[in-house]
Order: sequence, then structure tokens, then C-alpha cells
Amino acid sequence: MAAGERHGVRVIAGCEFSVASPWGELHVLGYFLPLDSTDISDFLVGRREDRRRRAGMMVARLNGLGVELDMADVEAVADGAALGRPHVARALLRRRAVADVGEAFDRYLGWGRPAFEPKQLPSMQDLAAVVHRAGGILSAAHLKDRATRTALSKLQTAGLDAVEVRHPRHGAELRSRIGALAEALGLLKTGGSDWHGDSLSGLQHATIGSQQVPGDWLDQLESARDARRTSAEG
Repeated sequence: MAAGERHGVRVIAGCEFSVASPWGELHVLGYFLPLDSTDISDFLVGRREDRRRRAGMMVARLNGLGVELDMADVEAVADGAALGRPHVARALLRRRAVADVGEAFDRYLGWGRPAFEPKQLPSMQDLAAVVHRAGGILSAAHLKDRATRTALSKLQTAGLDAVEVRHPRHGAELRSRIGALAEALGLLKTGGSDWHGDSLSGLQHATIGSQQVPGDWLDQLESARDARRTSAEG
């Protein structure tokens, strides 16, 4: 945020969370998260601890498969960031155990692969309670065909404020359908590139600025954030 201020770029503090869902895991985008929120910080500390546990289990599984890797390798790649599968994948690449990050996921780290370890996920309700208490807004990320009226209604009841309409994996027809559902249910709209670094750009993750998200969507998110703050103060 400080760098954005220096360069004249508006930066909105946010985080991509993972919560439990009927299909396993749902990614939820939190916007307008205050940097001084103790609730958010405590929640993220818990998530970081589980990520480290998970990374350790994946390293152990890889060792059991005969792949030489240790937590120091993964932590060196992460460089202080919350540990995730991409860090394990890049550590494998540094060790030359795989030819690229994609192979790391295809052979070892993807869902159902031999080194995969599931997360211990909070509920949507628990996440919403923390984020809303801090004055933030929550949007369901890249739902693709799972963005049905039934699913969105249940998520909305649990505290969802918005749904991601524009995403690299959402074609024109899907964007139109999700947008219509959002309007029918009174959900706000969001969009983004899902950029996870140059090495993971592709069908799922595009480059920053690729999605051409309408400015009025951000205005509406901000208005909802302000209304929530006003209600909380009242």
C-alpha cells in the first residue's frame, strides 16, 4: 500500500481465503481488510500454522516417494510468505525433481496425487463473521459451473456479499450467466486476473490487468463497505 501511494496506484488490502464447501474447498476473496485488525491477524495466524503443517505433510509424503526435499527448501522459496503448494512445487523445481511447476502438480501435488495433503478449512460462516466484523467484503472466487442459484443462495445466507464474474476461466456465456444470477440475488460483482506469478500464468491465472473489470463494480463494493461501517458504528 505504501508503494502504491508513492507511485500513484490505489491499492486495496485484501486476501484470498479458503473455506469448506459441499465440493471440498471454496476460495473467497476478502476486500477492504484493515491492516490493523486484530481479528483478521489472529485468523490468518491460524491459517498460516495450518499451511505450515500441510507443507510439512507434503514434504514427508514426497520423501516417502523417494524425492529429496525438506522444509528448509520450501521456506527458502516462500521467503516469509504463507506456505502453499506453489512453494512446494517451486522447491521441487529448484531441486530439479520436476521439469516445471505444472509437472509438480500433475505428478505430486494436485488433488488426489500421491503427495497431496488436504487443508483444515474453516466454514464460510466463521470467515464471514471475522471479515464483516473488520468491515470487509467477501466475494466467491472463480466458481465456474458451480455458480448456481442454489449454491450462491446458500453462500449468501452464510455471509457472502459478492461473486467473481470476470476471471480467466469464465467465458462470455458463463460471465453473462453469473452476472445475471448476481443481479437476481442482490450480490455484488467482482473480477480479477487470479495472477499467482509469471510461472503460473495460463488458463487459470492470467496477467495483471487482463480482465478489464468495470470501475463501477469497485464503486459498489466500496459503497457496501461504507454502509457496513456506518451500520456497525450506529
